[in-house]
Amino acid sequence: MKFSTSSGPFISLMLLGVASGAYAQYSPQKSYAGKPGTTLAQTVITPTPFNPVAPAGAPNIIYVMLDDVGWGASSAFGGLVETPVFDSLANNGLRYTNFHTTAICSPTRASLLTGRNHHSVNVPTVIDAAVNLPGHNGYMPFEKGTVAEILREDGYNTYAVGKWHVTPSPDLTPAGPFNRWPTGRGFDAFFGFMAGETDQYTPALWENTVKVEPDLQGKHLTTVLVDKAISYIAGQHSAAPDKPFFLYFTPGATHGPHQVDKSWVDKYKGKFDAGWDVYREQVLARQKALGLVPKDATLPPRNPGVKPWESLSATEKKVFSRFFEVYAGFLSHTDYEVGRLVNYLRDTRQLDNTLIVLIIGDNGASKEGGLSGHVHGINEYIDGSLFTENYDRRIKDIDSLYEKIGSPESGPNYPVGWAQAANTPFRYLKQDANSEGGTRNPLVIFYPKLIKKGGIRTQYSHVNSVTPTVLEIAGLKIPKVINGYPQDTLEGISLAYTINNENAPGRHHVQYYEIAGGRAIYKDGWKAAVSHKRGTPFSTDKWELYNLDTDFNEQHDLAADNPAKLKELQSLFDKEAWKYKVYPLLGDTTRLTPAILTRGPLDSRASAILYPGITQVPSRSAPFLSEQSFIIKADVELSDAKNEGVLLSTGGRFSGFTFFVQQGKLKAVHNNNGRLTDLTSGKDLPLGKAILRYELKYTPASQLTDPAGTESLYINDEKVAERTISKADATISPYDEGLDVGRDQGSAVSPLYKSPYNFTGKLNHIEIIHPSL
Repeated sequence: MKFSTSSGPFISLMLLGVASGAYAQYSPQKSYAGKPGTTLAQTVITPTPFNPVAPAGAPNIIYVMLDDVGWGASSAFGGLVETPVFDSLANNGLRYTNFHTTAICSPTRASLLTGRNHHSVNVPTVIDAAVNLPGHNGYMPFEKGTVAEILREDGYNTYAVGKWHVTPSPDLTPAGPFNRWPTGRGFDAFFGFMAGETDQYTPALWENTVKVEPDLQGKHLTTVLVDKAISYIAGQHSAAPDKPFFLYFTPGATHGPHQVDKSWVDKYKGKFDAGWDVYREQVLARQKALGLVPKDATLPPRNPGVKPWESLSATEKKVFSRFFEVYAGFLSHTDYEVGRLVNYLRDTRQLDNTLIVLIIGDNGASKEGGLSGHVHGINEYIDGSLFTENYDRRIKDIDSLYEKIGSPESGPNYPVGWAQAANTPFRYLKQDANSEGGTRNPLVIFYPKLIKKGGIRTQYSHVNSVTPTVLEIAGLKIPKVINGYPQDTLEGISLAYTINNENAPGRHHVQYYEIAGGRAIYKDGWKAAVSHKRGTPFSTDKWELYNLDTDFNEQHDLAADNPAKLKELQSLFDKEAWKYKVYPLLGDTTRLTPAILTRGPLDSRASAILYPGITQVPSRSAPFLSEQSFIIKADVELSDAKNEGVLLSTGGRFSGFTFFVQQGKLKAVHNNNGRLTDLTSGKDLPLGKAILRYELKYTPASQLTDPAGTESLYINDEKVAERTISKADATISPYDEGLDVGRDQGSAVSPLYKSPYNFTGKLNHIEIIHPSL
């Protein structure tokens, strides 16, 4: 596998970042036990340990966390998607059926890494939407150390491979700071992606803090991640076979885009033609047979908007079945790749003393496919086109791309009917912090040295429990001070008490949940919850009450029957919310404008100068371009009429914007979820020095199709093209791929060129101007 890095000033900054981002272990100078003499012959030499040493026999520790899977997807928890490796880990370990996450990715990861509640470590929702308030700003405090920071002080090597998504957006620039990147939070090495998702064939990857442009040579990203994890372990085990390691392995699967080699999709051809209603019935029966749910369990109603499968048209059934075939192939492929890692540990005789924590999903199955599903990437969800475009037209468009669904040419996510099926037997989905469907996920603990027989555990637990559990099982100490920061106590409740006692009374008595105003409070089997519609006042919210001991999948609202219990739990939520900095609640009629988000050096000033070599800066970390007026000025020198290439681009083949030179003309292209609009100069570019300018004047608009101002091209100060734009054109917020200067790294925004389409003239710099700042 080949990797190339960007050159020039950018790489120098990044290399400096590697040094500044890594903290040293606590390793004070020790007194010398030997006796120096005037000569070596007269000296008594005694070996001196200079670094922390793990306790004898300390286990290797692996966290495997998947993404957006759903409780009823994998065969390990009764699903119809074959996951033999997960089955084996579960059959030889412990299945936890009452384990919970936060309902969305960044908060779950922050809680897992720190053993604390997500607001307590300032990660209230996806890190990209952090707000500049205590409990909400996205900056995990150093006083609340990560499991990697703890384990490194206990003598472990520490590696993070895969999805990260807990570094604040303002810090995701070539200037850092890098202290909240993985290598700044206790990991010796990191290889993976920083955002919530990435393309599985054209990923945006970093190694430590250096941006790498990977040549995957046709490999799938999950395969590459497992290769990297094995290489880290191989090097460590060769150099220090008695030293334990910690691996945080978090592939992008099965978050969108659902992409996998066709052979894995073909494995499931026709397997789901009976639809999501039959799937739910079959999975519930399997879950009962495995002893995972009560024998008298029933299915809740379909989620709002989900149609009975039999009411769908032939075309809907065809494309919807394809979506789930692709998803199933993606999940099975992930299981296979995790199996390669497990087999490597077995082959190198490390598996028996390896504690594996397998979390099959960081939240419930995803609602980001809407009612129809999508094929052009997550921006269809982000910009709202998924919900505003004509449904029948969307189905027709998806059908026209049927053969490409799941391939590198598509960016799919399934419709919410399949999301609920993957969540069997629960109702509601990812982001729904009020529901078991949003927060209940499969947990497996596998440790052959300690767990000799498979079993099921039903004690209530939360993702903040995992790190305390692991530390207790491994017999490791939490330092009072890490890197000079006095440490706060962990907030999760260890599950170690359940390992050898399936009937042990539960110890996790109280737990709050909150994402974007949706919220819940659990206490000893009772749960009060409220679903909140974003953009509406909290005063209209209606609380519900459930007894999970008798109604585990929330079908019987007891609020009217037991108002005293509801009031008690509402008061408890209020207490917990103040304690953990949940307040103020977000998601009402107050709009989250860019002005109140945590902002970085590039999106908070009126003018930003960018130089060639800067590449793949995430859109929330780069100068903000969406739904506002801005100017791009390119200071260039053209020596040949054939000079061409990209001046500035952001995004990729599914969504983005690009400003470039081609065939002597100046061009700008918008890619709105695969729909392309362009503007071309009416005259040729001159040779010599020039200022090439793009200007967008935005007029606020309501619908994506509404007129929203104009865009213009200038050569020096002469206007050479202009057109009216829509709101869709002005919604420039691509997620998977970032901003590049002098190239279009990754996939091409426009089919008019092939990436990277480096600019062949001389580009001195780009200036982005925001007139309103």
